[in-house]
Amino acid sequence: MAETAERMSRVDTAWLRMDNDVNLMMIVGVWMLEPGISHAALCERVQDKLLQYGRFRQKVVPDAMGASWVEDEHFDVQRHVVREALEPRPGQTHVDALKERVGELATTPLDPHHPLWQFHLVEHYDGGSAMIARVHHCIGDGIALISVVQSLTDGGSAPPQKARRAKPDEAHDEDWLSDAVLKPLTDLTIKAIGMYGSGVAKSVELLAHPQQPLLGSLDMARVGYQVISDVAALTLMPDDSPTSLKGKPIGRKIVAWSEPMPLDRVKAVGKGLGCSINDVLLACVAGAIGSYLHDRGEPTEGREIRAMVPVNLRPLEEAWKLGNRFGLAPLTLPIGIENPVERVYAVRRRMNELKGSYQPLLAFAVLAVAGLLVKPVQDALLGLFAKKTTAVMTNVPGPAQPLKLCGSTLKQNMFWVPASGEIGMGVSILTYAGGVQFGLITDAQLCPHPQQIIDRFAPEFDKLLLLTLMLPWM
Repeated sequence: MAETAERMSRVDTAWLRMDNDVNLMMIVGVWMLEPGISHAALCERVQDKLLQYGRFRQKVVPDAMGASWVEDEHFDVQRHVVREALEPRPGQTHVDALKERVGELATTPLDPHHPLWQFHLVEHYDGGSAMIARVHHCIGDGIALISVVQSLTDGGSAPPQKARRAKPDEAHDEDWLSDAVLKPLTDLTIKAIGMYGSGVAKSVELLAHPQQPLLGSLDMARVGYQVISDVAALTLMPDDSPTSLKGKPIGRKIVAWSEPMPLDRVKAVGKGLGCSINDVLLACVAGAIGSYLHDRGEPTEGREIRAMVPVNLRPLEEAWKLGNRFGLAPLTLPIGIENPVERVYAVRRRMNELKGSYQPLLAFAVLAVAGLLVKPVQDALLGLFAKKTTAVMTNVPGPAQPLKLCGSTLKQNMFWVPASGEIGMGVSILTYAGGVQFGLITDAQLCPHPQQIIDRFAPEFDKLLLLTLMLPWM
């Protein structure tokens, strides 16, 4: 084992150990393909493309100091690419049956004795095929995994060749603190997370050029003040607003998704309001959740809920390296604002506040430190985030053009983010081939009918679109 073992980074170790009885740290996705593909063709494609990434041939071996990546001597592609029978029950549609199976697989642990991923192929699904993908978060974050899984598609590129370290164990372990705190502080990173030109970018410039006089400078004082403020904000965040979406989960998951909405319409609304696409989409999320709670008789006026939003901390061209390189920023969603335009501007203000914040870097550092701790202490530390949060929410940009797999067109795809601790809701937004799609995964105890929230997204957007068109005359 010593010759082939590679130490797992502390951040990835934290994600590995975050599994609990009610939340498994798996990213789950669905691809819908037309026409259908065969199990043999998918196995061959995985063998040729995906397995060029070493992580997908390696199992995880925990030890007293953390964990290592070790080549699985008994690797069998048939164990990881499996046929899935999907027979709708009486009264069920194919879509209902697929959603039910995805929910079941989201709570089914991966085999810890082999690489922590699995593809489930439904060869015959609604005139085509459906593939359910499950990948443990310790292998990589959403940006990395979308980049890597796209290598499966027709014309997908292989990973760049990189030199192997002479002593991967020692070198990797010595670099973990640098990976956790220093490497994110680069100009490329700031560009990647959309903070360029902000206070953070200015402070990065100062830190990157130590020959500049910093001590006592006004800029450095501002940097120090910002860091101190953000540390206080993370540690002193009040608990989230009490709603039926928070509570004790039971560990049974239900998934839902929407049909794609034209991305051009979202861009047009954003341009008309002087807001980003992200502002528009998050405002629709807040409106849909607020409407759902209001119709259940829960008070929403003036209420906000908090969502942890992943912030990418790596240059996008390095996504193929896998691993987790993202921070977490707490975003408050104004679910109590009924006017859609007013809600968009409220979201924009909150997003702008986060753009000058060190909170994503600090949260990343917390994850790195958590990877050093024994699991009970890690659980207690990360549990603080769960108490202060209703949902995890992520927005991932996909390809602008339709992809093909084994000659078939990837008609629709969706993914769901895992939630840590006792968080019971994950919201996913994915843009793909000119459309934008919402996905939701919830705990059955806290939100037994997530489709009721999903079905409110489009009407919320339509109201926003109508008001935007009317603004010149209002």
